Amino acid sequence: MRKGRSERRPFPLELIGEEKHTMKIKKRWYALFTVPLMVMFFLIIVIPFITGIGYSFVSWDGLAKSEKVFVGLNNYKRIFSDTQFLTSIVRTTVFTLVTVVIVNVLALAFALLVTTKLKVRNIARTMLFLPYLIGGLILGYIWQYVLGEAMTALADMTGMENIFFNWLVDSDYAFYAMIVVATWQMAGYMMIVYIAGLESISDDVMEAAQTDGANYWQTLIRVRLPLLMSSITICLFLTLSNCFKIYDVNVSLTGGGPNNSTEMVSMNIFNEIFTKSNFGYGQAKAVLFFIIVAIITLIQVKVTKDKEVTM
Repeated sequence: MRKGRSERRPFPLELIGEEKHTMKIKKRWYALFTVPLMVMFFLIIVIPFITGIGYSFVSWDGLAKSEKVFVGLNNYKRIFSDTQFLTSIVRTTVFTLVTVVIVNVLALAFALLVTTKLKVRNIARTMLFLPYLIGGLILGYIWQYVLGEAMTALADMTGMENIFFNWLVDSDYAFYAMIVVATWQMAGYMMIVYIAGLESISDDVMEAAQTDGANYWQTLIRVRLPLLMSSITICLFLTLSNCFKIYDVNVSLTGGGPNNSTEMVSMNIFNEIFTKSNFGYGQAKAVLFFIIVAIITLIQVKVTKDKEVTM
């Protein structure tokens, strides 16, 4: 009996040895894929970010031969007396709040539409997602023509100048144009996220709700939306961050005009650094803007995460 027991002992030890060897191989593969990504992350994100914070404490025009003069917190103090920058923050915040609501409502509506038994649902998905693939710069130039020259031509043809007019020469309508183009660009992408969330909801849950007598709107509000909170968290985060940092549509559609009435924060910072050559002051604006956006998005993620429901 003792001999038999001693003969069976090496068997589990061999398994342990094999498991250790497998774990070593997995760790090597893990390091092979993660280490280069971490190196790139530090080189592209962390180091430039820390360098930018350092530049925010100096006065510098961006030229390599120019002297960097340490000014301490003067750049940050100067921000609070910069009317144009503070106005751009308020304008960007209003733009973000309005666009986030419109984009997510439309994206959810599109997702509900294309997840039905609609015959053209695949074509509809492609057409709605297409604007996101085009890119903000190209979209801006397309809509610049539509809302500018095309509207003016329609006004000349029809004589309806009160209806058809150039949106981009009016400060209010130019701002509305920014909202329209940003919504058209982002709604299709957010639709894909909502589609994934809708398709992850179990059919048994929907059948149980219908069996209990819930109609379409009751099922949507009390069953689907609570189960979609993870998708809502993602979409709100993406739309918030994209709207706050919007630049491509801003520069191609309105260029910040007319009279800086549509200049968003990103354009204001870009102009401060590359047009006015105030690198230190521009970096201080960028750091403050990063802090504001980070706080808002973290609060949003925390609030929506707490409302998520697991199946």
